[in-house]
Order: sequence, then C-alpha cells, then structure tokens
Amino acid sequence: MARLSSVESAKRIRKVVSSKKAKRLKLKALVYNKNLPAEERFAAQLKLSAMPRTSSATRIRNRCMITGRARGVYRKFNISRIMLREMASEGLIPGVRKASW
Repeated sequence: MARLSSVESAKRIRKVVSSKKAKRLKLKALVYNKNLPAEERFAAQLKLSAMPRTSSATRIRNRCMITGRARGVYRKFNISRIMLREMASEGLIPGVRKASW
C-alpha cells in the first residue's frame, strides 16, 4: 500500500487540474496565437506562469485505484499490474483471463 498522504496528494492535484483546465486552455490559446500582438501574448504568458504549478496536467501521476501504487499502472483499468493479475485470476475483471499455453 502507498502512503495515504501520497494518494490524497494525487487526488488533490487531480481536483486542481480539473478546476483550472478551462482557464489554462484559454491562456495557452492566446499564447500560441500568432495573429495577436506580442504584448498581449506576453501578458497571457505571464498569467499562465502565475497559475499554480499543480494546475498543469503533467503533474498528474497515475495511481492504482485499489492500492495507490504509482508504478506499473494499466491505464485501461486504472489498477496496478499486481492487482490486475490477482483480479484476473479470480475472474473479477470481465473479459480478462490469464493466458496459458
């Protein structure tokens, strides 16, 4: 199990990212718009850099929804490789089974 503080931190970051997403996209569109004057683009860049760091989507760390493990997480299931194997062996994930030949 991951530390509870790590799991809670990841949840908090996801919440901040989702709340600031629209504003961030609008500012990025202004920054990358070549038709605007340089002063407006620079002002948008300053506002973007003044936003909290945790509002960036790259700050999100994928974690297992069951254990909180940060590494080896399958995006399709949002669970770690260890839990995926255990649950697939027990038949808890529909359409997934352990390969054998």
